[in-house]
Amino acid sequence: MISQLTGKLIYRSLPHLVVDVNGIGYEIEATTNTFTDLPALGEEVTIFTHFVVREDAQLLFGFASREERDVFRTLIKISGVGGKLALSILSGLLPAELASVIESEDIAALQRLPGVGKKTAERLIIELRGKLAEFQLTFTGDVNVTVELQGLNSSVSAQTDAVYGLIALGYKPNEAEKMVKAVASSDITDSETIIRSALKSFIRK
Repeated sequence: MISQLTGKLIYRSLPHLVVDVNGIGYEIEATTNTFTDLPALGEEVTIFTHFVVREDAQLLFGFASREERDVFRTLIKISGVGGKLALSILSGLLPAELASVIESEDIAALQRLPGVGKKTAERLIIELRGKLAEFQLTFTGDVNVTVELQGLNSSVSAQTDAVYGLIALGYKPNEAEKMVKAVASSDITDSETIIRSALKSFIRK
């Protein structure tokens, strides 16, 4: 199993990134939270991974921390929750935030995540209740946003990229546009920060 990769970051476009390890490019699907921790293109990065082999595909999911990967692995053990949905859930909620939502039985917050209906939200609460307390202790608060500007020359282009990023995560185009407009600011010049703010505002409203 591929559990960790260290190499040069050569591509990033939410939710995909490519890490060059000794001349081999590994394509990884990562959470929004992981994107906010990525260095600039061409720099070295370490990604914790989970490798999935299916009949029709081999998928590599990536995370900035072991804690986030552990929560991902807990999620995919739940009936009806595959890798894509687990990635979407962790793109909208940090492990500590997910633990809080589960313990407070906030079904409405879970349903605002793309792909999560009422039945899935109820199943998540039943299956995860009491299982995420350790992550609430070891992975609290929000991530520090250290993303560098990658070719975005205005807040408008960043907002456009943010809309496309939310669509890639599973939100409908009109919904993604509304989410971005609700948090857009001329002071924000990178799409990952906008996406993170939009998700935080939308899910916990």
